[in-house]
Amino acid sequence: MTQQYSSPAGGVQSGNTLDEEAESARRALQAVRQEVAKAVVGQDAAVTGLIIALLARGHVLLEGVPGVAKTLLVRTLAAALSLETNRVQFTPDLMPGDVTGSLIYDGRSAEFSFREGPVFTNILLADEINRTPPKTQASLLEAMEERQVTVDGVSRALPDPFMVAATQNPVEYEGTYPLPEAQLDRFLLKMTLDLPGRDDEIEVIRRHGSGFDPRDLGAAGVRPVAGETDLRHAREAVSRVEVAPEVLGYIVDLVRATRSAPSFQLGVSPRGATALLNTARAWAWLSGRTFTTPDDVKALTLPALRHRVALRPEAQMDGVSVDDVLGSILATVPVPR
Repeated sequence: MTQQYSSPAGGVQSGNTLDEEAESARRALQAVRQEVAKAVVGQDAAVTGLIIALLARGHVLLEGVPGVAKTLLVRTLAAALSLETNRVQFTPDLMPGDVTGSLIYDGRSAEFSFREGPVFTNILLADEINRTPPKTQASLLEAMEERQVTVDGVSRALPDPFMVAATQNPVEYEGTYPLPEAQLDRFLLKMTLDLPGRDDEIEVIRRHGSGFDPRDLGAAGVRPVAGETDLRHAREAVSRVEVAPEVLGYIVDLVRATRSAPSFQLGVSPRGATALLNTARAWAWLSGRTFTTPDDVKALTLPALRHRVALRPEAQMDGVSVDDVLGSILATVPVPR
């Protein structure tokens, strides 16, 4: 007998229909990665991380030196998904209303009307988020957590899907305002974009030498291959991915190990454990499975947890990195069989 599910729109759908929709959505999202590669070279892991964040309804912090295609990556992803995107360059003089929107007085009607800010979009590119003061950084907290903004006591819902993709430079800290732990914890993943390898850099230069213009994605052949319907079906499929009790226990053991690690002065909270669970399920589904394995958890441990911990000063002086400690934890925590 075919399994029956209640559809979000009401009525009943067959399990076969849901499976077909999910498989179609998976193929579309796999095509997105190929489409982004037409404009962005050598950042496949970051592309996958952004897709996982969309599936898990989360946000992404992209860290990398200038010139590694962070902005181009987000713009190309939005184009391939047929989603709206806005870019905000975060500067020291940026005000909260410049992000969320503000009330504007209309002299003809003698009334105030709300003018939407750039946050009213599907993917908000918050460029160099650590260059704006904490007051403006905090204006994103409600948007990231509640999917709404409140201006003059009135709450206004943001579009769905909605994701903040924030960038920051890991080496130049003069004139910056480091993100507080509370806001870092709101990011589902922190992806690091490294400098390309030699072959990838040759390909980047070759494309530019052949006339590639990062401002004209259409000329590069980038086209929409997925959309909001595919994301909706994919999210429904991810929510049905099974997680065995042993895998849940493995996630908790990893998180608890960060709290007792000698090199960390701050470990991962339960929110981090939930993030690791949700991203592992999304990765399992993208990989074509309806169940989560310990390998899925391992694959997402670094991007899901690296921004939720803090090194002790003495560990920093010894040259220890957060990824080193998390790697050691992965190597020592027993893996369920």
